[in-house]
Amino acid sequence: MAALARISRKALGSYGLSAQQNILHRGFSAEAAKAIRPSEDRVRWDYRGQRKIIPLGQWVPKVAVDAYVAPNVVLAGQVTVCDGASVWPGSVLRGDLNKITVGFCSNVQERCVIHAAWSSPTGLPAETTIERFVTVGAYSLLRSCTIEPECIIGQHSILMEGSLVETHSILEAGSVVPPGRRIPTGELWAGNPARFVRALTHEETVEIPKLAVAINDLSKEHFSEFLPYSTIYLEVEKFKKSLGVSI
Repeated sequence: MAALARISRKALGSYGLSAQQNILHRGFSAEAAKAIRPSEDRVRWDYRGQRKIIPLGQWVPKVAVDAYVAPNVVLAGQVTVCDGASVWPGSVLRGDLNKITVGFCSNVQERCVIHAAWSSPTGLPAETTIERFVTVGAYSLLRSCTIEPECIIGQHSILMEGSLVETHSILEAGSVVPPGRRIPTGELWAGNPARFVRALTHEETVEIPKLAVAINDLSKEHFSEFLPYSTIYLEVEKFKKSLGVSI
């Protein structure tokens, strides 16, 4: 019994010591938290997991005020998203080597990858340019190509260096445009490698910009759900805290 009493006294003594240490540790942590406060004039970047806007050197991606860029999109370097354009979830626009431009009322749909090379082997511009009223289907890959106004690029398409899609053209889903290939205006191309299928009718060419406008209208509904540095539910929580309401 004496031995059991000694063990009990030791256990209680060690427990009391550890409890005191925990209290002191909490006190020091609280004091440190009060002492370290972020500066009010500091630029607030979002470093959680994934960043949407990634500056590279002197180049900072430019996004128009009314352009919609989904929260999990990555824009890096020399990227410009013009008025009314939209870039949908999961897309990556990497402008570390050359410029990437998404024109007025154009859309880059889900999981697209767009980048550009230093230079084009064909001697054509190495920038990736998507002009106005262009629809780029989901899972497409664009590299140092030019897409003129009012075109449709089907899903899972690949456009290689120096390729050119002229205005009022449609590229079918799954097409591959080799380096330096030109798709003439008003034509439908498809296949791997892409080949001429037929000329587009007037009714089909008229529908191309209508599709881009419809997707732009849809993007406005998504745009209203997101704020530049947070989401609406975070703003609601902040408002409740300011009123002293428990969350």
